[in-house]
Amino acid sequence: MTDLHQPHSQTVAEDAEAASRAARYPLLATPHIVLHGSVDHDMYVNFRQQLINAPVEGSLVVSVSTLGGDPEVARLMGDELRLLREYTGRETLFLGKVAVYSAGATFMSSFPVDKRFLTRGTRIMIHERIISKTVNIQGPLKTVIAGLQANLHEIEHSIRIEEEGFRDLVAGSNISFEEVQKRAPSNWYIEAEEARDLGLVLDVI
Repeated sequence: MTDLHQPHSQTVAEDAEAASRAARYPLLATPHIVLHGSVDHDMYVNFRQQLINAPVEGSLVVSVSTLGGDPEVARLMGDELRLLREYTGRETLFLGKVAVYSAGATFMSSFPVDKRFLTRGTRIMIHERIISKTVNIQGPLKTVIAGLQANLHEIEHSIRIEEEGFRDLVAGSNISFEEVQKRAPSNWYIEAEEARDLGLVLDVI
C-alpha cells in the first residue's frame, strides 16, 4: 500500500536537514556583498561600493546570483578578492543563490573550493567562451594576413584564459580539468547537491 504521507515526511526531513546545515554557517545568513543580475560594469561598480562599505575585519561573505555576463569583469572582481586575502589574510566566502551561470562560475572560481557554498535549488552552469565577430578581408595581401593572424591570436589567447579559469574552478575538487573541457561545449549544468558531492563547493544550505 502506498504511503500517502511519505512525500510530506521527506519534505519535513529535508527542511530539517537544510536548517541544520544552515546553522553550521551563521555568517552566510547576512552576506556583506550581495550581487545579482548581469555581470557587467554596473555590477563591478556596485561590488566596489559594497566592498568599501563592508567591515574591515573578519570573514567577508559575497552572495551571487547571475545568469552570466562579461567573464573579464568576473575575473576582475575575483582578483580584487584574491588580493584582499593575500594582503590582509581575511577569509572570503562565496554563496551562490538560484543561478551561478557562465561568468558567475568564473567569479566562483576565484574562491577556494572549501570557501564556496550554494543554497538549495541553485544550479551552476559552465560553458565555453563565445565569440561573435565578422572578419572583413580587404586590402594588401600582407596586411590581410596580419589581420587574420591578429584574430587567430585573440582566439588562442581567449582559449588560454578559459583553460586557466577551468583549472581554478576545479582545483581541489573531484572534477578533472579534462572533464570540464569535455562537458563545457554543451553547457554543463550542475545542481547544488551534485556540486557538493563532486567537491566543487563545500556545502549546500
